[in-house]
Amino acid sequence: MTKQNKTHKKQDYIGTGIGVGIALGVAFGVAIDNVGLGIALGLCIGAAVGTAREKKAKQQQKNDE
Repeated sequence: MTKQNKTHKKQDYIGTGIGVGIALGVAFGVAIDNVGLGIALGLCIGAAVGTAREKKAKQQQKNDE
């Protein structure tokens, strides 16, 4: 039985998470009239979500093999 090479599109989950987090953080910051706080929160939350998604994708890829 030969092992087939599956082509997976490599995604940068952390970068995407940070980008979306900052965008949402700016919107939140404008709403509460504190853009600096919104950017900081968006960056932290976005990085955390991106890391979690990357970990989940790696685990799923490992299970698929």
